Amino acid sequence: MTVSMFERIGGAATVDRLVDAFYARMDTLPEAKTIRALHAPDLGPVKEVLKRYLGEWLGGPKLYSAERGHPRLRQRHLGFPIGNAERDAWLLCMRGALDETIGDAEARQEIYGLLAKLADWMRNQEDNPHDARAAPH
Repeated sequence: MTVSMFERIGGAATVDRLVDAFYARMDTLPEAKTIRALHAPDLGPVKEVLKRYLGEWLGGPKLYSAERGHPRLRQRHLGFPIGNAERDAWLLCMRGALDETIGDAEARQEIYGLLAKLADWMRNQEDNPHDARAAPH
């Protein structure tokens, strides 16, 4: 029987701790000041959305898609300028949160690797090479 990453890391309780640790870093790290400014003062609602998304993304219950449909992450984030600096700040917060909450080093590294690819793809500024490949010539 295959165990999902969600189950492997400890399920919803671990995802909740991960998201809380992530946003705690965003609230306090000087390097995250620019991405924190892109969020509303009250992080409560966005925390709940990220908990549902990450839980589902890691193989847990489909709570995010049941509520919000297809993630369409880039489309949902087009109103926010995401360049290299924003990607790096987001990953800094996520790396620290993963280190704090995921005891399984192999799982932690696998999750970080996938999130790093996703964060890289989310860039929506002119320097994103993903857009250059997709643009019609």
